[in-house]
Amino acid sequence: MQKTKNFNYLCIIFLISGFLNGQTVKEPPGPIDHVNPLMGTDSDFSLSSGNVYPAIAMPWGMNFWTPQTGKNGDGWTYTYNARTIRGFKQTHQPSPWMNDYGQFSLMPVTGKLRFTEKDRKSWFSHKAEKATPYYYKVFLADHNVTTEITPTERAARFRFTFPEDDSYIVVDAYDKGSYVKVIPEERKIMGYSTRNSGGVPENFKNYFVIEFDKAFEVSKTFRDSVLTDALTSESDHSGAVIGFKTNRGEQVNAKIASSFISFEQAERNLGEIEALNFDQLKEKGRKVWNRELERIQVEGGTAEQYKTFYSCLYRTLLFPRKFYEYDETGNAVHYSPYNGKVEPGYMFTDTGFWDTFRALFPFLNLMYPDLNEKIQEGLLNAYKESGWLPEWASPGLRNIMIGNNSASIVAEAFLKNRDNYDYDIKTLYEALLHGANNEGPMTAVGRAGVSYYNHLGYVPSGVDLRQSVSRTLEYAYDDFAIYQLARALKRPEKEINLYRQRSLNYKKVFDPETGFMRGRLRNGDFVENFNPIQWSRDFTEGNSMHYTWSVFHDIKGLIGLMGGRQAFIRQLDTVFTTPSAIVPREGGGIIHEMREMQIADMGQYAHGNQPIQHMIYLYNYAGQPWKTQYWVRETMNRMYRPSPDGYCGDEDNGQTSAWYVFSALGFYPVTPASDQYVLGAPLFEKATLQLENGNRIILNAPGNSSQNRYILDMHYNDKNYTKNYLSHRELLKGAVIDFEMGNTPDKKRGTRQEDFPYSLSAD
Repeated sequence: MQKTKNFNYLCIIFLISGFLNGQTVKEPPGPIDHVNPLMGTDSDFSLSSGNVYPAIAMPWGMNFWTPQTGKNGDGWTYTYNARTIRGFKQTHQPSPWMNDYGQFSLMPVTGKLRFTEKDRKSWFSHKAEKATPYYYKVFLADHNVTTEITPTERAARFRFTFPEDDSYIVVDAYDKGSYVKVIPEERKIMGYSTRNSGGVPENFKNYFVIEFDKAFEVSKTFRDSVLTDALTSESDHSGAVIGFKTNRGEQVNAKIASSFISFEQAERNLGEIEALNFDQLKEKGRKVWNRELERIQVEGGTAEQYKTFYSCLYRTLLFPRKFYEYDETGNAVHYSPYNGKVEPGYMFTDTGFWDTFRALFPFLNLMYPDLNEKIQEGLLNAYKESGWLPEWASPGLRNIMIGNNSASIVAEAFLKNRDNYDYDIKTLYEALLHGANNEGPMTAVGRAGVSYYNHLGYVPSGVDLRQSVSRTLEYAYDDFAIYQLARALKRPEKEINLYRQRSLNYKKVFDPETGFMRGRLRNGDFVENFNPIQWSRDFTEGNSMHYTWSVFHDIKGLIGLMGGRQAFIRQLDTVFTTPSAIVPREGGGIIHEMREMQIADMGQYAHGNQPIQHMIYLYNYAGQPWKTQYWVRETMNRMYRPSPDGYCGDEDNGQTSAWYVFSALGFYPVTPASDQYVLGAPLFEKATLQLENGNRIILNAPGNSSQNRYILDMHYNDKNYTKNYLSHRELLKGAVIDFEMGNTPDKKRGTRQEDFPYSLSAD
């Protein structure tokens, strides 16, 4: 043990030394040691540096835990600049904008019994806080108590170290309808929370059970703000308080589990802890996280780069959340957030496809195809239980964002793993056709404006439906995804051709006069008073300079519309050379995405929001791949830090992190529903990807450095390689890819048409 401690100590010293001296670190310690769950937590309503909280959880766990600094119900549940903690919350929140559901919290208190969130809160310092994915610890100064948490997927252990005092633990089941029951003879508290932010049936409950290892000397409950001696409470806002006399340094342990199904199932979920004590469970959690993070091993970077990479990788392994449990026979079952019944099979939730179809799901298809197969089964269950595929689920259907991007999620999963799948793809294809040709029960489900789109070929501006250009562009890509899947499933030729033709609808909103995508009226006229940098009603959280590039599947066709490669390159360059001025839509205020773009100082490139994140890679389609290599490295260097202000906008369910992970490896899925990844340039001297099929992808770039960001030469399995893309199918066979890096661009490599990535127009 001592040798291990000494080894870790030396590794840390070595890392710090390398960071301070700007030197490359050759042999980092375990990847879990690089993860900073506080990265991105310095955020608020007006400006996002990630808009995340420290998620203390297992990968894709049903429950997360987090310290709570915000008021009950506040979407900003933990903010780095806060000074006090109000409780330790079980959370299912995917983002502050979606808020939480089924939450409850624990909080230790000493001395005077204080149970309301205002009275019980305590000052804390980040200097006395330790956050890892599998373990959290903090000292609560006002109560002289140290709280520790270590989780499983559906359960957790708490350990409270108390002083010599009258000591209490407050269990807050929140408002909007809750219940608690104290069972002193069993040292147990049970209860449920119904609090939610939408997307649930009327019978929704999160049932929880808490078992302590110390007998209760005080047993109370509260109804709203009234504390009573009753052992049960069912009210708008219920909670419990248990207390005992403690000695200095005495530790009280709690085992906690919850279920969306029943109290009985919550008790069953408690079995995840097994007979493990706190430290054993903590060590088990560490091993789980290391096992997942070690599937991608990077070498030859700075300490900051290691921390950023593995912190981002951690974020890619949190969502979508497992929303299923195991019954008494060991079979997967789930409470349906669509029909309120307990149904067999898998269910996943808390992800918005508008964000995550771009890179997060392609990452899962590459590194976790077995998990993604279960996700597809979950989508099939969602369709059967609701009649629709979700576009933003939390936990059920939510009316936010645009597009019909479930088409990309379903099509890509099958196309990239068609040789090894075991789910009903035909019914999922039926679900895609249903969603593509019907308006849903809310505007974010199915296709809002579908009658316009199918008749005119675009969603018009000036009707009672905003974001017309963005909808048109995303529907066109979604039609491409359906077209690709239809071909793979050998659907009738007429059907295949229909979706191929619709996938070209992006052309209907391209304005040749300005060279940008532009709102178009029902009569065919383009909207007047057009400004490409105005965040207008025709675009979603962006402007035309952001959305013009949302032709993921046919960049060659877009190049043709713009007048050829040189004109296309000039338009790409304009994104970076145009001042980062904010021009809000008429009558609209400044939203946080605008400020995040403005202060980033990269012109109109708004990396803090998803629509433009792929744009940097498009130089590869026009024969100037070195510009992609330059801007990818610039973005990684300037927009990401392993610090509380580490992101340049929302880290939406792993998408912005997945961009970094892919980009650091040297390639990116511009067109998810295709076989290709578009090349950037690797960040590290070496990266090794361990695939689920047993094969490995090894990326060697021994001359890589802060100056050497350009690819001069490339070999794929010892053969010269000039293409600007990689094939998913070929990568699955295993590969050794060697990059020769330099500090000046090679302006000949990757300039031939045959080296360019896939476009529908060339299909």
